[in-house]
Amino acid sequence: MAKRAAKRKQKSAAAASAKPPDPEVLKRQRAFVDSVARLADPLCTAEGMELVHVEYQREPGGLTLRLYLDKPGGVTLDDCVDISRQLEDILDVHAQDAPPYRLEVSSPGFDRPVGKLDDFTRFMGHRAKIRLTTAMNGRKNFTGVLAGVIDDMVQLQVGDEMVGLNFKDITRARLINYNGER
Repeated sequence: MAKRAAKRKQKSAAAASAKPPDPEVLKRQRAFVDSVARLADPLCTAEGMELVHVEYQREPGGLTLRLYLDKPGGVTLDDCVDISRQLEDILDVHAQDAPPYRLEVSSPGFDRPVGKLDDFTRFMGHRAKIRLTTAMNGRKNFTGVLAGVIDDMVQLQVGDEMVGLNFKDITRARLINYNGER
């Protein structure tokens, strides 16, 4: 019992002393994600699919590059395998300087990512969770109903208040309990 308590204290102390992410590292990661999206989007379009979102993040198994695809009627496992194989070849040529990563291709699922500015309008009326890079009024996390976009500001109805979030400051946005096409 005492060992577990000591480990918990060590973990919480390590989390408290963790440094915020280096802005240069974040900038390089965002550039890599943008280049992957530019390479993957025409491939997905040619295969009759929409590239929904690209994520690149450190996870317990190492770096993971994750792409979310969608198409009318839903994405199958064969669709994911096909795009994954083709994209591996493209990335082997165009992203040779990237550190080793695990490539995952998936359907958007129940908590669909929202990554494009147009998607915030497309999914108006849906509940979403949004995380910002920098705090706004002391908060980085917001949950509410998407209410559209005005001049690159995502409008989110949070309770009785309408909040405008700068699209460039959004690091993560996901729909809550999404269950169909739009």
